[in-house]
Amino acid sequence: MINELSTDAPIGHGWRVDEGMRAIAIAEHRIETLRDDSALKKITDFAAILCDAPIALVSIVEASRQTFLSRTGLDASETPRETSFCAHAMFGTDIMIVPDATLDPRFSDNPLVTGDLGIRFYAGMPLISDGGIPLGSLCIIDRTPRADLTDFQRQGLKVLAADVLNRLSDSRTSAIARATIADSEGRFRTLADSMPQMVWSTRPDGFHDYYNARWYEFTGMFPGSTDGDAWNDIFHPEDQARAWEQWRHSLATGEPYQIEYRLRHRDGTYRWTLGRALPMVDAEGAIMRWIGTCTDIHEQKLASEEREVIAQELSHRIKNIFAVISGLISFAARANPDFRPIADDLRQRVTALGRAHDFVRPHSARSRPEARQNSLHGLLDALFQPYQTVDTARVRISGADVAIDDRSATPLALLFHELATNAVKYGALSRDTGHVTVISAVDGDQIVLTWREHGGPDVSRPETAGFGAQLIDLSATRQLGGTVVHHWAEDGLQVVLTVGRAALSRG
Repeated sequence: MINELSTDAPIGHGWRVDEGMRAIAIAEHRIETLRDDSALKKITDFAAILCDAPIALVSIVEASRQTFLSRTGLDASETPRETSFCAHAMFGTDIMIVPDATLDPRFSDNPLVTGDLGIRFYAGMPLISDGGIPLGSLCIIDRTPRADLTDFQRQGLKVLAADVLNRLSDSRTSAIARATIADSEGRFRTLADSMPQMVWSTRPDGFHDYYNARWYEFTGMFPGSTDGDAWNDIFHPEDQARAWEQWRHSLATGEPYQIEYRLRHRDGTYRWTLGRALPMVDAEGAIMRWIGTCTDIHEQKLASEEREVIAQELSHRIKNIFAVISGLISFAARANPDFRPIADDLRQRVTALGRAHDFVRPHSARSRPEARQNSLHGLLDALFQPYQTVDTARVRISGADVAIDDRSATPLALLFHELATNAVKYGALSRDTGHVTVISAVDGDQIVLTWREHGGPDVSRPETAGFGAQLIDLSATRQLGGTVVHHWAEDGLQVVLTVGRAALSRG
């Protein structure tokens, strides 16, 4: 293809490098002949008259420039690609109209607009080969803004563009097209082969028709042996169905493809690989190609698994420490009966901390809790499980779920454990008919958590704040940086905790 493959052109249409590279040598002396082609000159002369425009061009867009094979009303024989209007027009399927280039954000700062040429109106019909390769455009240019072309002018420009394509397909002039196609293909292959990743490309239907040298070097397969759907055969048998499912989903929806799988190395071992692909689309959004990469992540994957095992082991030991502390408290209570009430309270608090730690700690797939481990509701469900009954939920959680992390789980566990313990001793949970509602709400950057007791005995504000109340205040204000307000209503205690979202989760 003539356009630069590393930017906005489709890659790997199965073009053969050896067919085009031989033509590059003759392209340099052919281009002067093409520029003076009398038939193309007649086409641009007539296009200018037809559209009542001072300039008409047959433009071929190359990697770094656009070359005018024929021009009427313009002395320049080429311009840089970055200033080319035709580089935009050639990817469409119909005439591209620019009524006033000074008002178009794509071209308002273009030197061809702001400079001496002073382009205002542009109309370009794409020149697309029979193989679907964008070559450039047949365009007309005016220095005065216009609303559009007439229907007759549009039809005429399309007919003239078809004639240009017939001239380009002539054996005498096709060398330049073949050469530029081969040149672009060669540029892409050089770039792809220099990348550390494996690079591949497919047709819109997912048929794999290109792999770079790195793919064959890694897999040890013969060139062409993994075309079509044969790529799946060198995936680990346990990953093949999953990879196919993900790939079919991307083909059906156009969504990016990303998956980790084990790919067979040339030495026969399987290595973890990250596969990614994105679709390349035309102006209408239709997929022209899929471009993908495979990255060897085997060492990173193993290191991550080792870190996860270590984290699980450390977390398991911390959990055991909670159990040891609870055991020591029980042992002390047995030796000192007068200490038992305090010991029971302390042991319950340690148990609550253990539940919070167990909820947010690293888990294996088998031990991981059902609720998301960054879920406030999931943590509260775990904390309140001892207070629930088989028939009904004594503590009911509702409202917006919000994210938490290991930093906020500990103060939240202490705070709500104290509220639940007091409710069992003095509040709604001290009666069989009583219950508690916990409502979470998002108010901008603040999270509002409301504890409300129902159906309990009449309550009143205590004369002095006990240790539990002090612990609640410590958890809310000092550790979470929030505020806590108690409402001592006759029909039940209400506690409102307001805390910043950032204090609950680092994310």
